[in-house]
Amino acid sequence: EWSRIEPREGSFDDTALDRYRAMLRALRDRGIEPMVTLHHFTNPIWLAEQGGWENPAVIERFERYVRRAVSALKDLCRLWCTINEPNVLAYMGWNEGKWPPGKRDFGLSMQVLRHLMRAHARAYYAIHEIQPEAQVGIAHNMMVFEPARPASPLDQMIARLHDRMFNRIVLDAIAAGREPGVFALRAVATLRGTYDFIGLNYYTRRLSAFDRRSPATLFGRTFLNPQGEISDGEYGEVFPEGLYRLLKQLARFGKPIYVTENGIPDADDDQRPRFIVRHLHAMWRAIQQNVPVRGYFHWSLVDNFEWAEGWTLRFGLIEVDPETQARRPRPSAELYAEVCRANALTSETIVRYTPELMKEMFGIE
Repeated sequence: EWSRIEPREGSFDDTALDRYRAMLRALRDRGIEPMVTLHHFTNPIWLAEQGGWENPAVIERFERYVRRAVSALKDLCRLWCTINEPNVLAYMGWNEGKWPPGKRDFGLSMQVLRHLMRAHARAYYAIHEIQPEAQVGIAHNMMVFEPARPASPLDQMIARLHDRMFNRIVLDAIAAGREPGVFALRAVATLRGTYDFIGLNYYTRRLSAFDRRSPATLFGRTFLNPQGEISDGEYGEVFPEGLYRLLKQLARFGKPIYVTENGIPDADDDQRPRFIVRHLHAMWRAIQQNVPVRGYFHWSLVDNFEWAEGWTLRFGLIEVDPETQARRPRPSAELYAEVCRANALTSETIVRYTPELMKEMFGIE
């Protein structure tokens, strides 16, 4: 959390860094390999007052913070995620206007995304200078976009456009060095190849349709499949096949892949056990086809406060009372614990928690 480590510009809090060291040491003592994410949406207030990610000066300020954090934690961490979901941050804050700073300006959102990607690159080189053996990547949110009417050329075009603008431009930046934008912008050599792994955040599929009434969204709209299984708050469609497809697509980059987020908002835990089993099975299918998946992180361990939805979307394996902070494990927590202990999804675990999936997945009554 940047604002804890650098609460005032240029003033770093060693107490906060010591707290993070204690967390990392506790993980390692328990045989858990940590991955540290250096930016997950939030900024220090002093940075926001300077324009945040709209201000190109943020690139240098981010590098300064990264150097301090990595220097303090490098002996306890080798996996670094520079920025979480830069595409989502730029879109929700500067295009959709649902997150801070609440602006609706497509051009500005692309400028912010370009600053985010340049900051990622600066962080990538800084981390390797400080810790040459480190593995550095980015956590990238990807969705499956399919034409709402498969036979419609216009819907097909819009689905491809949504896939490019949401999924491809971040990957094009780190792999080929192309700056984000609607059209191919100039190549930036310092962006090219700035990743040792790809972090995939995957939740859902959306259907894409041409809509001449929506010029602000490039004449397209997306929506959830009305015939699909939908999670709490209509957050997304449960579509495990999408994880398999995206992992297969990412394999062409030839780099290790981590599933850095995968989960479902499900307050009563009636969908999450099936969600976990089906998505882990989809990941297993990809691994059997030599997709280099190196790890999986479930989102999330405990319920979290969402930017726009607050406490209404409950992603946690462990329920949190926001008033008392009391914790209560949901049934899916033990399912996930069994998977972790076995380092496998066993038939015994499936029968114990989701017996109905034995027929769906394996044809066994």
